[in-house]
Amino acid sequence: MGKGSVRMLGWSIATIILLLSVITPLSIITFFLLMIPVVVQFVKLDTKRFLMYYGASLAIVYILTSVFLVGWAGVLLVSMSLFFLPPVIQMGNLYKKRSPARTVLTVGTVTLLAELLLSLVVSYLFGFNLIDKMKQFMTESINSLPDQLKGMVALDQDVLVQLMSQMLPLYMIGFSLIVVVITHWLSRKVLNRAGESIPAFKPMREWMLPRSFVWYYMIALFMEFFVKDANSILFTLLINLLPLLTAAFAIQALAFLFFVVHTNRWNKVLPIGGIVLLLIFPPAYFIFSMLGVFDVAFPIRERMTRK
Repeated sequence: MGKGSVRMLGWSIATIILLLSVITPLSIITFFLLMIPVVVQFVKLDTKRFLMYYGASLAIVYILTSVFLVGWAGVLLVSMSLFFLPPVIQMGNLYKKRSPARTVLTVGTVTLLAELLLSLVVSYLFGFNLIDKMKQFMTESINSLPDQLKGMVALDQDVLVQLMSQMLPLYMIGFSLIVVVITHWLSRKVLNRAGESIPAFKPMREWMLPRSFVWYYMIALFMEFFVKDANSILFTLLINLLPLLTAAFAIQALAFLFFVVHTNRWNKVLPIGGIVLLLIFPPAYFIFSMLGVFDVAFPIRERMTRK
């Protein structure tokens, strides 16, 4: 058996271990890594060999769970892996074409998000209302909190549960984006070490949002003052759109800080401090987003580099 076959066998074992870990407490971490070994195999193997390795991995997972646990666990894990297969194929094909990292991220995220939406619709057609189940789970979770913590919640319990359920699109977008970003980041490192040449993202200091995003953000902020009906479609759109745009412009602000320190050859303490602040103090997102808006809307960088 050649080195290449041994490596692919190793990635098959990694697929098996990651899938089995989903039914353990480690799932909090390993769930976000499920796509990586499959992406690597898809890029490095032809279609026939990929299906052989991947199919064998799923068969072993099903057999192990059926023997040592119950059959439905094997069906669940195999179905979960197959659910992630479309974005794997999309990203793998783009890697083979040496497409830009931004394209890979966009296509992978949209594919996974489309699957989540389709699953939501199909489950609803079969009588399973995910939103109602989500409300029930959140209500039970809040009721299980100590009275002291309940008192710290500013909103009425029913209102809070309603708002959180209306933000389901935001959760789905965030989940899709995080999974694809982690997959791309680690898969690219592995594939480049394996002899591939996978394009990376531009340095963060060069990131720039389209100027049209400024108008979207300003309009959304303006409309927030007038849209008060929590049951309206417009309200649901705003509570999902605003956090996304705020986060996007906060990241743009970090890109600007990296640009500043690079241009002036300063230490990177400033942008790193900004990252830490965003992680420990979420209200800072709005402040940073305003800086991001100014960076996109006005030619600040051109003036800084003008001699």
